Amino acid sequence: MSLKSHSRYRMKIITLSVVLMLTCFYAQSQNLIGYKQKEILKYMKENRSDMNFNNVVNSQFSYLKYSDNSEKQTLLFFLSPDSVCKSVRIICDIDMKSQKVQEFNSQFMKRGKTQWIDKRKGKEYLIEIMDGKWSCVISIEQEK
Repeated sequence: MSLKSHSRYRMKIITLSVVLMLTCFYAQSQNLIGYKQKEILKYMKENRSDMNFNNVVNSQFSYLKYSDNSEKQTLLFFLSPDSVCKSVRIICDIDMKSQKVQEFNSQFMKRGKTQWIDKRKGKEYLIEIMDGKWSCVISIEQEK
């Protein structure tokens, strides 16, 4: 293999790696606001097989709930009366906080110590991490 061919091969590998990393970062943040219930179910089945759907019934809120096998992370997709996602809440073990902060710092515009802005399709979404005693809660909502 010539030096030129080797360089092209390395560039392809690097480019593919970056694309895969960005895809994984986006999949982890789970900003599915604006998606309909069926679209969320399909997205999660295809992209987050590590998360299990939990069928919940709640008379006050309509939401979809997913959790991982180790119970370290729970995703809640809050739905409007017409079954469109209006906000997302991620509850994860406190030991995952630094990983989430790094993830958000690499993807989004930092707004404060625990806030970021996600820009998608001309809209802005506020991502905020709040500390609990044993967990951290990440909320994603459209910026008002």
